[in-house]
Amino acid sequence: MKIYLAGPLFSEAERDWMRKLKGQIEDLAAKSGRAVQVVWPNELITLEEINALGESAKHEIFSRCMFHLADADLVIAILDGSQVDDGTAWEIGYFYALKRGKIIGIRTDFRQAGESDGAMANAMIECSCDNIVGSVEELCRFLQSAI
Repeated sequence: MKIYLAGPLFSEAERDWMRKLKGQIEDLAAKSGRAVQVVWPNELITLEEINALGESAKHEIFSRCMFHLADADLVIAILDGSQVDDGTAWEIGYFYALKRGKIIGIRTDFRQAGESDGAMANAMIECSCDNIVGSVEELCRFLQSAI
């Protein structure tokens, strides 16, 4: 099984949280005895490669992310924030259009989001997700049956 971990990765706090979440998913997979690959876009290209590629780096990042999304069985998307990160929103939409597998959103943010009372995110994002969980613990419980 291949899991694509979508979410913002621009601040040190975001990267640390995502790195920890990736480790938790990998630990859960190891305990299940199933072969699971967790792809995190932050690890798809190095800063050295980005610097060497210059202007074409954005095209290489885009290409690598598309390749791994097209090959994934499951997308776990971080939905925190007043709005879902724009790159994450694109990844959700692209994977949804491919109809490859499930999309699981995780929203740990207690702030109101979306267009209506009780919305977890923008309607287009929320309706693209097969499930939305409210914590890492809830995500792990869900994954125990999925992997």
